[in-house]
Amino acid sequence: MKVRRSVMALVMAGLAAGCSTVTPAQTQAQPQTQTQVQAPAGNDTPAPQPTESNPPGDIPDDTVFVAYRHPGQPYEVKVPEGWARTDLPTGASFTDKLNSIRIETRSAASPPTEASVRSQVHSIDIRTVDTVTRKGGEAVRIVYRADSSPDPVTGKVVKDEVERYAFYQAGHEAILTLSGPVGADNVDPWRTVSDSFHWTAS
Repeated sequence: MKVRRSVMALVMAGLAAGCSTVTPAQTQAQPQTQTQVQAPAGNDTPAPQPTESNPPGDIPDDTVFVAYRHPGQPYEVKVPEGWARTDLPTGASFTDKLNSIRIETRSAASPPTEASVRSQVHSIDIRTVDTVTRKGGEAVRIVYRADSSPDPVTGKVVKDEVERYAFYQAGHEAILTLSGPVGADNVDPWRTVSDSFHWTAS
């Protein structure tokens, strides 16, 4: 019996040596760490809308037009109020940003023709040459594209679309030139200006 007990004791000791001791704390399930990914909070504030502005060269719809008459010249034409004016011997030029209006007169023995007006324009990009009727009478109109004068500050040159009208009366030819960047929507303002031209008593 002593031998049997000794053998059993040796077996139990071996089993104890081959197994690690587990403490009561280790028998408890370890809590799992979970990372929760939260969606970003929704932004209920609407994005600010960009401030509306006219495209480059577009003349605002609320532009006010005022009459211009050169002393001693037999004509009158309306131009946008507030544009910078440069006086010329028989007229003036008016500019604002990328747009310009120029009016001048000269002596002429006969009325202008579509051929004569075309010959006066040195552009390889002529779009239209025709005779139109405006409130001040008939005029030969030529529409063409040309480079603008360099910007005095930046030196930048843009491609302009030019409308040039030649009016005639009693030995006087009036040249009305309207120009602005290609793509600018100035149909209505240019029509206002060209319709406003009329001859007056000299």
